[in-house]
Amino acid sequence: MKRFLIFISLHLFLFLLVIVYQAQASEWTIDKHKTLSYARVSGEVTHGDNLNFWIRADDNCAKVYNTFTVYTYEKPGDIKQLINKNIPIKLNGAELTAKVQDISPFLMGYRVHLSLGSFPIKEYVYFLKEFYDEFQKYEIEIVDGIDFKSSKYFDIRTNSWKLDELVPSVLEANKLCNEISHKKL
Repeated sequence: MKRFLIFISLHLFLFLLVIVYQAQASEWTIDKHKTLSYARVSGEVTHGDNLNFWIRADDNCAKVYNTFTVYTYEKPGDIKQLINKNIPIKLNGAELTAKVQDISPFLMGYRVHLSLGSFPIKEYVYFLKEFYDEFQKYEIEIVDGIDFKSSKYFDIRTNSWKLDELVPSVLEANKLCNEISHKKL
């Protein structure tokens, strides 16, 4: 009987640990730094890969810059040549490109910062919300392209993010941006 109770207790503990981790994985970080604010959510596959929504006071808080980061353990000697290049991706299966903004050493590899572009904030956020609701996922895959072999630069090429709290999170970041703008006046 005692072994059975220990067995049940361990399984219950593991179950609760998984639930807490899953809840943490989709938590949004909303903050500000100098003249910008942001909303960020961590990846479901690689937790350290973030999907970011940056809002700049210099743009009157009217545009959102949608970026994401990818950690890679791959260390090819020419990885820095990707900076300012558009690399092929699939977003929920749709073929697009993302511009490499920055590459910096991180842990035992590199953190690559990619941009999907800048957009009018409210239209874009509500569009993404509908897009996410339709597919029930937001998944980016870095794929091969002309003269680009994704596996040379990225060991994990797919990640997904939960966008259930997208609209309130970005609107809160927008509110922080407006506070920054008012302080600058």
